Amino acid sequence: MRIVYMGTPDFSVPALKALVEAGHDVVAVVTQPDKPKGRGKEIQMTPVKEQALEFHIPVYQPVKARDPEFVKILSDLAPDVMVVAAFGQLLPKSILDIPKYGCVNIHASLLPKYRGASPIQHAVINGEKESGITTMMMAEGLDTGDMLDQEILALNPKETGGSLHDRLSEVGGTLILKTLKKLEEGTAVRTPQDDTKSSYVGMIKKSMGDIDWSMEAQAIERLVRGLNPWPSAYTSWNNKVIKIWEASVVDKEYEGVYGQVVEAGRDRLVVKTGKGGLSICELQLQGKKRMDVGAFLRGYSIAEGTVFERSV
Repeated sequence: MRIVYMGTPDFSVPALKALVEAGHDVVAVVTQPDKPKGRGKEIQMTPVKEQALEFHIPVYQPVKARDPEFVKILSDLAPDVMVVAAFGQLLPKSILDIPKYGCVNIHASLLPKYRGASPIQHAVINGEKESGITTMMMAEGLDTGDMLDQEILALNPKETGGSLHDRLSEVGGTLILKTLKKLEEGTAVRTPQDDTKSSYVGMIKKSMGDIDWSMEAQAIERLVRGLNPWPSAYTSWNNKVIKIWEASVVDKEYEGVYGQVVEAGRDRLVVKTGKGGLSICELQLQGKKRMDVGAFLRGYSIAEGTVFERSV
């Protein structure tokens, strides 16, 4: 099929590769404008742009895809279908109506649950047992179009936002091929979403990682995994930020205040929470490297009774 592909972050790369390697004619890639990143503020290409250039595919980077001049460019490309994966802009009807087979979105949740920008992280944070990929026909609303195909993945007990992201992005690459084959053959089944079962999850903000120690230990442990690798869950100690990369739940109630260190040993650091304790397994002090709790405690003394605090 003649395809225009629209995507921006790492998540979008496997599907682009799958389309090209399957022999589809990807005539153009549309991605967000390059932005300055890092301390040096060097302009950095989006991951999808880097992959497109490797394939020698023309790349377009409109500030606003809905601008009439760019809509005309897309129309002139005459795609059979547009495939969209985490592009980062809502598409107007003027674009959705261009392709013969419409615009198909690769979404990282089992719709209608978790519409919006952060379905992967919230699946982990909320303790879901499974997640998956949904391909759907795009409509003018945010992730509201008819569903085409779904593939379900069971979450691992130690699943992180990062590990689930990587697994789902690969599934997106295989599922879109299945969906496009059905569209071309006329066998695709469109299933309307049940809006009463939908939920919306917005952009992840760094402040979400600031641990509220009055939460239950189980909820904090899921937060640690869901926000790994970014922005990570963190707390404050001696006016410095400590990122917590891995933790486990201690099913025991402790005396003291929320955030208080209630067990401190050679390789054990347990913090009192709203319910149970949180045993910190891997952490990172501001300006230092990640290390397991044993290595950390050999370099820094944290006594029982120490209280970790909110960073705000």
